[in-house]
Amino acid sequence: MIVLYALSLIGIIGGFIALTLSIASGLYYLSELVEEHTTFTKRCIERTILATIAVHVALVLFDKFPFWLSVISIATQLIYRQNLITFPYIQLSSPTFLLSCALMLLNHYLWFSHFSNLSDQAKYVYDPYTQINLPSFSQISSFFGLVIWLVPFSLFISLTAGENVLPAASDGSAVGESKAHRSTLVKVIIDRLKEYFQFLTGNRDYGGML
Repeated sequence: MIVLYALSLIGIIGGFIALTLSIASGLYYLSELVEEHTTFTKRCIERTILATIAVHVALVLFDKFPFWLSVISIATQLIYRQNLITFPYIQLSSPTFLLSCALMLLNHYLWFSHFSNLSDQAKYVYDPYTQINLPSFSQISSFFGLVIWLVPFSLFISLTAGENVLPAASDGSAVGESKAHRSTLVKVIIDRLKEYFQFLTGNRDYGGML
């Protein structure tokens, strides 16, 4: 089954490349939307933070989620909200941003450990009268995607590359120039990668003619 194995390997590689390009295209499109609608983006992130806090409270009240873990997560959301004070100009070296990154990793680790412990406990329970409410994989994935990762992902998409930021001016021409030069960090990274691959393949854009 050498040929079939080779076909499956090619299919896996092709699928991975297609998935990577799709994600990159989606991130690029989202970053362009953020550039054009910064005020609306800030409002959406603020409401997402408030909704996430409300979800944590509901999980504690109705699903008996651990109280202190939820408190840490709510505090993390409040720290995320501090980054919106200067949005979209977030300093990557600011204490608030660095603390947000640290809390994001800590929050992920704590909740991952919590669900892992629940799974381990369920494996070693042999008493038929003892029930452990173990969430399904889809429930855990939805929790991490919507409650743990959504806000930091939104902030990451909205980060503005510092070297491309110009202060806003009062006259229309200056504002247009500022918008033209302002670019999100994700868009800058994708553009740099695109230029790098064009350099490797020899397909360079000379003066915008190609």
